[in-house]
Amino acid sequence: MLKRFVLALLGTALALPAALIPEVRALANKADFPAAQRLLAEFKAASGETPEYLEAMSWLGRGALANKQFDQAATFAAQTRDKCLAELKKRPMDSEPRLPIAFGASQEVMAQALAATGKRSEAVSFLNQEIKTYGTTSILTRMRKNLNLLTMEGRPAPPVAAKTWAYLGKPTIVFLWAHWCGDCKAQAPILAKLRDEFSAKGLTIVAPTKLYGYAARGEDATPEQEKAHIQKVLDDSYGMLKPMPVMIDADTFAHYGSSTTPTLVLVDRKGVVRLYHPGKMTYEELSAKLKEMLPAS
Repeated sequence: MLKRFVLALLGTALALPAALIPEVRALANKADFPAAQRLLAEFKAASGETPEYLEAMSWLGRGALANKQFDQAATFAAQTRDKCLAELKKRPMDSEPRLPIAFGASQEVMAQALAATGKRSEAVSFLNQEIKTYGTTSILTRMRKNLNLLTMEGRPAPPVAAKTWAYLGKPTIVFLWAHWCGDCKAQAPILAKLRDEFSAKGLTIVAPTKLYGYAARGEDATPEQEKAHIQKVLDDSYGMLKPMPVMIDADTFAHYGSSTTPTLVLVDRKGVVRLYHPGKMTYEELSAKLKEMLPAS
């Protein structure tokens, strides 16, 4: 509190954005929404409703959702969305990085809150309409992730770089990863152990990734330079998974909604998705899902 008071006295609004987002996030995750809202009000009085403010505000909905306060989450999401829509009248979605984060978060919370309160079909309709409206912007992959969470399991898997690989009647883990992703590297030995354990039942792993425009230490890279970096990361961190088909394909990432890496998808012998999971999983979690899938596949 003293730090914020001193900053306000000095008029150093530039120092506030860096602290605002993590502080609001921490308070919202603890469901201390009054304190989070006070921080937002302080920032708004000093700096206005900037993209930083909108991203921080989006954590109110995310915090309420994490605490299973679904009606409150929907209310916060709607408030964030309204402010983002007002901002979108002034600038394109991707003119800076924080507005898409805030708007995408409001969509995510709204859809998940609807689904959690028995309104799954409304959530699906909402996301489909959002994809139609904002499908040419950077939030497309995130919107598809949330739609996939509601609809993908039990349906045929989207193609994975169809020109180079197709489901061939084998149970498959689709491991969507990124060269910069620490959680992806931590997932590798778990996947290798599972492949060895279930190899007699034909389990295979395919690993789509995509280009991000940078390589080591976040330095800008040409496609050729980034591909070379991806190969080095594979050699250094994923050797236990060789041989494993690796394809570089942004369309696959978009279809699978892989805005979170890793994204793990289990596909049975018939090409039907049995698990769609953005984020890392433990050996125990994945093993249990594979044991459910393989006897029936």
